[in-house]
Amino acid sequence: MGTDDSTEAAGLARGAIGLREVLFQSVTSMAPAGAVALSIAVGATYAGGALPLAVALALVACLLVASSIGQLAEHLPSAGSIYTYPAEALHPMVGFLVGWGYALVEALLGPTTTVLVGYLVGSVLHDEFDWPFTATWVVVMIVAAVLIALLNYRGVKVSARVGTLLGLFEIIVFLVLAAWLVVEAGSANTGSVFTLRFATVEGYHGFSGVAAASIYTILAFIGFEASAPLAEEARNPRRTIPIAVVASCGVIGLFYVFTVYAGDVYFGPDRYVSFGELGNGSPWIALARDVWGIGWVLAFFAILNSTFANGNAATLATTRTWYAMARIGLLPAALSRTHPRWNSPHIGVVAQLIVTLGVGLPIGLHYGPAVVFVFLATILAGVMIAVYMVFNLSCAMFYLRRRRAEFHWLRHLVIPVLGIAAFLPAWFTAMGIGAPVLKFVTPLSYPSSLTGLVIGIWYLIGIAVLAYLYLRHPRRLHEMRRVFVEEPR
Repeated sequence: MGTDDSTEAAGLARGAIGLREVLFQSVTSMAPAGAVALSIAVGATYAGGALPLAVALALVACLLVASSIGQLAEHLPSAGSIYTYPAEALHPMVGFLVGWGYALVEALLGPTTTVLVGYLVGSVLHDEFDWPFTATWVVVMIVAAVLIALLNYRGVKVSARVGTLLGLFEIIVFLVLAAWLVVEAGSANTGSVFTLRFATVEGYHGFSGVAAASIYTILAFIGFEASAPLAEEARNPRRTIPIAVVASCGVIGLFYVFTVYAGDVYFGPDRYVSFGELGNGSPWIALARDVWGIGWVLAFFAILNSTFANGNAATLATTRTWYAMARIGLLPAALSRTHPRWNSPHIGVVAQLIVTLGVGLPIGLHYGPAVVFVFLATILAGVMIAVYMVFNLSCAMFYLRRRRAEFHWLRHLVIPVLGIAAFLPAWFTAMGIGAPVLKFVTPLSYPSSLTGLVIGIWYLIGIAVLAYLYLRHPRRLHEMRRVFVEEPR
């Protein structure tokens, strides 16, 4: 692992994108329509008709950490933001472990999203035209992965602008569909879905079901922080990044609450547990058929577009995180190389394509794409919930240790502490920790029950790499605290 001086000279495209593109980087990373139709829908398997409550709790938890990230981004704008925050506020070794975990999350978003694209298209074409399901989803997944790689290879301007257009389309379609469902539900509209009244799933009764469902509702929020790694390519990042992080979390969070509520009351909270079964592509396609007839095609394209845009945004964030870590010698130097014309981390883009196909295809063929999605999604949530808790702690410690004159008891202490507490139930459940003591922790189904083991193995490897760096190249760890954006405040 070494640095490449020529890379530093080329670098990323400074000031290439503005607030709009940065905002939609976070929005498309959250994949609003895809999240509602797929990841949040899985939560119904555990929470039943109380799923809107799980979404509302996830919104509160994520808004708390979004506030902490915004506070940190004002002072630490960097492509390595994800690891720079804890490295500066806590310790470089903590920063490395956060970056190590985030590198896994973003890398796995490639296969997760492209497997879903293949699954959606394969399911619909099989149901409508009797196309062979397995062959179709495999081919579509490969095509999606290659297209995403090409977009990112071309540079941040093209991929970010594509994400903006795709994000607007999916949000509009699902808002209209949700409003339609609320009207159709009529007298069935009720606020009781925001209580534990309908949390009656066998084996997950009460808050245990909401805690398990929160893994997948929090998963829907993952990505609001994805604008932070674009700090070195954004104009006025000390302002645009905090706005993008907080606004995307709040606005899309309200979008989630409204759409999930609409689907719940229309479908029926008493039988909503069956809503989580990912059959025929997505249950939301079935809802669109009911109320729109042939208009279901719009919902299908919104979900498909959302999932593709999510993969595109994930690759943007992944390659920037790898670039930042490689630039200071924490990952192979090749990942810090940028294209001489497009200023994209093109080696990282190719590496992400290899990871996407190398992970997604064999596991998808073994378990089936729907099961693989749930499995990978649980791993992603398990890592990111821990990362979010570290961000909250980093905010508190950064202002206590580095910016004491700016310390505010609410923004820099109360909010971070509440943020940590809000994530604990979902994290314990995802990791399978504390079941004998904590009554709300109920084991997840296989293979999602392997989440703790997979994450544990990944972090054991990370600790070994960290030990090597600490013993052989300690200066590289301290470089994680470096901010590469220097501009007037």
